[in-house]
Amino acid sequence: MRNKMWILFISVCLLSQCRGQGLNQGTGSNYDPWQSRAAPSGFSEKYTGDGYQGYVITADRLKDIRAQKMYPFFDQGGNDGNGDYQKDIRDTSPQINKQVNFLLPFMGFGFNYTWLSLHGHLSFSNTPIQFPEYPLKFPIQDWPRVEDPSFIGPFYSRCKIGELNGNEVDEYAKKKPGVYFRLERDLYARTDQFGVEIRERLKWDIREGMVGTDTFEPKHAIIATWKNVSFAGGIASARRTTNTFQAVIVTDEVRTYAIFMYEWMGWTTHTEAGGDTTEGQGGVPAFVGFNAGNGTKAYEYLPYSQTTYVRNIRMKKGVGTNLPLVFAPENGNMLGGTQVNFTGPCFKPGMRVTCRFNTKDSEGVVLNENIATCIMPWVEAEGWVDFEVSLNGGPFLWKGQFFVETPAVSPTMVWFKDESYHQLAPASLEVNWDPFNLTMRADAKVQISLWGYKEDSIDPQLIYIDTLEPSVANSGKATLTPKTYATKDNGPLARSCQVGLLMINLTQPLSVVGMSNSPMIWSRPIPLGWYFNEQWRRFLGNNWVEQQCDNFIKEDRWLKNFAAELPVCPCLLRQATVDRGRFAPDFECDQDGNTQMHIISSDNLHDGAGQQCCYDLAGILMMTSDNKWGGNPMRYHDLGVLPWNEASKIPTLSHFLQVGYIILCNYKGKIYNKLIIIIFRFERRASQDCVGYQPPGGATVFGDPHVYTFDHMDYTFNGLGEYVLVRADSPRVKIDVQGRFEQVNDSPYGTVLASMLTAVAAKDNFSATVEVRMRPAYAQWRYKLDVLVDGRYIYFDRHPQKIQHFPGVTVYTPSNILNQSHVVMMFQSGAGVEVIENKHYMATRVYLPWQFINQTRGLMGNWTFDKLDDFTLPNGDERSFGTDNTQLSRIHNEFAEQWVVRDKEVTNVGRSLFFHENGRSSNFFYRSNWIPEFDILPEIPENVTWVNSKLVEDICGDSYQCKYDYSTTLSKEFAIFTKYYQDQFINIYEGVLKPGARVISCGQLVTPSNGRKSTFAFTPGTMVKFDCDPGYVLVGERRRWCYDSGDWNWPELGDASCIPQDQYNSMQAGITSGIVLAVLVPISCFIFCFIQHMRNRGDEEDYPGGNQGVPMDDMRGNKNIYEDDIIRRESRDNYKPR
Repeated sequence: MRNKMWILFISVCLLSQCRGQGLNQGTGSNYDPWQSRAAPSGFSEKYTGDGYQGYVITADRLKDIRAQKMYPFFDQGGNDGNGDYQKDIRDTSPQINKQVNFLLPFMGFGFNYTWLSLHGHLSFSNTPIQFPEYPLKFPIQDWPRVEDPSFIGPFYSRCKIGELNGNEVDEYAKKKPGVYFRLERDLYARTDQFGVEIRERLKWDIREGMVGTDTFEPKHAIIATWKNVSFAGGIASARRTTNTFQAVIVTDEVRTYAIFMYEWMGWTTHTEAGGDTTEGQGGVPAFVGFNAGNGTKAYEYLPYSQTTYVRNIRMKKGVGTNLPLVFAPENGNMLGGTQVNFTGPCFKPGMRVTCRFNTKDSEGVVLNENIATCIMPWVEAEGWVDFEVSLNGGPFLWKGQFFVETPAVSPTMVWFKDESYHQLAPASLEVNWDPFNLTMRADAKVQISLWGYKEDSIDPQLIYIDTLEPSVANSGKATLTPKTYATKDNGPLARSCQVGLLMINLTQPLSVVGMSNSPMIWSRPIPLGWYFNEQWRRFLGNNWVEQQCDNFIKEDRWLKNFAAELPVCPCLLRQATVDRGRFAPDFECDQDGNTQMHIISSDNLHDGAGQQCCYDLAGILMMTSDNKWGGNPMRYHDLGVLPWNEASKIPTLSHFLQVGYIILCNYKGKIYNKLIIIIFRFERRASQDCVGYQPPGGATVFGDPHVYTFDHMDYTFNGLGEYVLVRADSPRVKIDVQGRFEQVNDSPYGTVLASMLTAVAAKDNFSATVEVRMRPAYAQWRYKLDVLVDGRYIYFDRHPQKIQHFPGVTVYTPSNILNQSHVVMMFQSGAGVEVIENKHYMATRVYLPWQFINQTRGLMGNWTFDKLDDFTLPNGDERSFGTDNTQLSRIHNEFAEQWVVRDKEVTNVGRSLFFHENGRSSNFFYRSNWIPEFDILPEIPENVTWVNSKLVEDICGDSYQCKYDYSTTLSKEFAIFTKYYQDQFINIYEGVLKPGARVISCGQLVTPSNGRKSTFAFTPGTMVKFDCDPGYVLVGERRRWCYDSGDWNWPELGDASCIPQDQYNSMQAGITSGIVLAVLVPISCFIFCFIQHMRNRGDEEDYPGGNQGVPMDDMRGNKNIYEDDIIRRESRDNYKPR
């Protein structure tokens, strides 16, 4: 289990279990196990067939047994007459083994045994005979040289069995001093009195003392008791100075809880830790807490552990300014309403409790001395925010981290039966919800209200609109009748909301949950046409749809063209899945979740915009110019952007405002809808093609360990310590990626002189530092990798937490990964880091965009498309080893060792980014005298029978990396995964990263309206054919070719388009008429001109220009006629109309 689970356990134990004093004196039965010294008999009655129904505990009986401080333990009865008393534990033999025969989860491990120790703890490994110094510090820093015990310690100290004072009166007090151990199994099926009573007390002690345990059912329990134990090193009379305490370990084999109880504390310190010999005081008191062992992690319960406060648990109050706070649930909807129970402070009735979520305060209510509760307000943020608690108006001393879910990914609490809410006038709407999300009481009443959301200023507004149902049964179902709201007038502010949400809360929260504020559950954002239809019609007119849609388009045109700033989509799906730094799966439509269509969505930009790239089943980029499934650039990213309290940057809600308008526009008729869709798809949110897209560069580290640089140079380096994988530090780009290498586990033959990758840490400019480390093999039963962000462990169990955002970086696991074995980091610079684990073999890949060219240094080389400069030192000098990758010794000493990192900043190298716990440093992992195997193909020892050269050749083929690992580690599995990671990266390189693999795109070729294309491909060699739907005729170029130059051939007949048949016929008739006219008009002109010419020619023949051959008398005779004709012509030529 997670470390924070164990923090929960002890916070209950020390603060909640001192309820009552003394012993229950019986309930009238002959035998009461809670006051007897004799152990109860077995519970065989549950196997009888005589109709026995089992023991039923009463409320009064439960109250009586819970009033006792300790759980029962017995020194009589049982198989040997000693009950639970462990007679084999003595001062000289302080520890015995106990088999528990069930799975006991503890700190990520699972055990079926424990060691019971006189020295105040239950352990799961050997414990040191003595410690070098006090106070104790766990984990042991010198592990594995010094053993690091795994234990649960209610009072980890040096103890010895004490003595009774001799004046004990109660039978309980007369029980023998020593150590007791009792195992109660299969509690969920027990029907005997003792089994039922143990189960019910455990259940209610945990449920009331620990938040987040409302459904916990105990399955198995260990009750370990240390009665009248004294301190080691004391004088003889000091044996009567004793402590009595108890540890109860409860599990359902998934979760484990520990309860520590302290009946009497007479001493704090043994003499080895500095205590005196008479009273056991002074020095360093006992350690209280948990240790996972094997150098992993520990939890010390402060301020009680190793301080004198352990004697006065109930008297001690909060000390410090960053006190632990345990709460459940640890996540809630951004809109608020989640009831959060928490423990940590000591509460008193009537105490004022204030909760702060990020920057929003909420008043809480004390439920009991252990638990208080408050209602989460609307938090304008997403991801991890601070959760703090203040008492009586004081400072916020108790702190934790709360995960805020966006409405889009938060579990759907309120939903509609169907999509009738998209209609303007649905007859009815059935609303559904889970009633137990509000209260477990079946008689509670709830109200359903409608809220609107709008952004018309810098401050976003969540506006109350109306109470739809003031009081209905909390049955999980209600029917709304929209026509009942038609005559309402909610005012201009409410009417201005196009989108909103349904909210359901308790009508009488004070009587149901004991507080004036009610828990609330919300629907996803919805359009509000079904509610405001008649109001909009009355106040805006019958054409209100056109008005609002036209206003949306007009306002969107006024805003800047954000799409020009977005990254270009990859051309192919295989490119998108490799470009880890710039694109991530959209979990609503994710290939990893086995959907048919895969969407890659880029991270949000500084102004909240984001890119969306969609791919068809062939892995080709789809565009809105071709079909409605193409990706749309997002003016407002669904995940929002900092600062989240500004309009256009609110997660989910700002994004849905844009979507809501499109839904609203669909209320109009088909012709108007089609026009709006065309404007949206082809103008306002048109897909961007992949022209100009450049795939990233990539490098990897895997196996024992082997490196492929960004220029695809491969070499082997077996260092021990923390090293720079990639470093870029220039005004243009900054990034640090570091790897930790540790020695490979011994083989059956002996020590393996090689190392392997065990952790990766990365930081980009001013981003948070992300570390991914491999968990120990024996701790991988649930999680394979640990992920730390700025030193804090994070997990990806729940769907809303599959993708998490931190300053400057997004971290996620693919949706089909349930064991945290695959982690991806996306940095704002576009750099991506991918970490993969299989069978305890780890590899990492780094992907960088082109702005990092000639900027990188480190083990992954200088990215210049030239292999010869990959071995560049921190000072800029280059080492040349040619293409001979067998010079392992020179590569190790002259190049790689220069990139080791320390905790102190070193010029051009940086400092260690790793989170060093438990007093460790980077030097803990580094060995300057380490000499690994430098032979490129180590010789297999003669006495090794399970490995031979033929087997190595069969497994590895031509991979020298695989052969090296097989021969070095003598592990077939190691070699197989080395080959697996190598082949994966080579395939990625050949298919995406290699310069020759870059995809040339001719750009989008618009599908004609009312038509289709033969293919959506756009790569060189593609031929696209156009066709039209029935009733339409294709005009323009019917075929287009994509050339190697990245251009489509010139459409000599014009761009393809589809026109209706009637329009085509009319066009053809017009063309025919034009052709006829084009032919007839010239002919007519020619005929006219010819006739006119002939007439003129005839006139010339009638009136020749000379008098040759004409008798003088004839000329004179015609003179007057000729002159008259000339006068008529001149008059005609000089005529001007008025």
